[in-house]
Amino acid sequence: MQQNSINIDNLVGRFTGRVEITPSFKPRATIKHVVFDFDGTISLIREGWPDVMLPMFEEFLPFCEGDNPESLRKMLFDDIMTLNGKQTIYQMIRFCERVKERGGASEDPIYYKREYLRRLESRINDRVEGLRNGEELPEKFLLHGVINLLNQLEFRGLNLYLASGTDVEYVKREAKLLGVSKYFGDHIYGALDDYKNFSKKKIIDRILRENSVSGDSLLVFGDGYVEIENGKEVGGLAVAVASDEANNGSGEFDEWKRKRLLGVGADIVIADYRDTSVLLEIIEGK
Repeated sequence: MQQNSINIDNLVGRFTGRVEITPSFKPRATIKHVVFDFDGTISLIREGWPDVMLPMFEEFLPFCEGDNPESLRKMLFDDIMTLNGKQTIYQMIRFCERVKERGGASEDPIYYKREYLRRLESRINDRVEGLRNGEELPEKFLLHGVINLLNQLEFRGLNLYLASGTDVEYVKREAKLLGVSKYFGDHIYGALDDYKNFSKKKIIDRILRENSVSGDSLLVFGDGYVEIENGKEVGGLAVAVASDEANNGSGEFDEWKRKRLLGVGADIVIADYRDTSVLLEIIEGK
């Protein structure tokens, strides 16, 4: 036990930024396939999305006598963030359950999803248009150090996949605007209106099946519990990105993400990709 602790401390000491390496971590020289989440893991175009979803839920939630606004806000925020990484529709389904618990009649979850996307699109429209017309540089909306990471993974000949809970048309749009589509080719996946036909678990299972490999060959990067949990379920290595999206490059953890992602079995937690070379060397056992 003491030896493991000393080894982990030594590994942590090689990083310049914040990192947490758990006792479950073991190097993998067998990695061939790498799955990335998108929002908060690569892209910051949608930074601040909870500030759109949470007020909308507060607006539509039926009022009950004796309500405590602070407690309600915490409940809704926990619902939202606990489902972060899953398709957006699942957050809407959970909200409908909350409405019904309080004696209300909810709309269909797709109604709330479309209203949320309308509000979010309004919030991020200047960012999208700024990238389109060249007024904004992609670096502003890329998590610190991610291009270096993608380049190093590509140089190693690894197969890269993008799997997001955001609707696929938006993922493809924003990956192109940020200049990262080229790293993933045809392997860009996102949420569908027919939501039961897509999940990150399905993508991971397909990668393993079609390539006839085990989870030992899989590396997952994400800031939501779903991709971390799905990767660990098949024996993959999981790097949790507890990114502080509002302060890109700060090197600080988002503590809610850090605790949540450790709780679902992350092997390594990082704040961003400033230590890409060290991270990959440690994963490879160098």
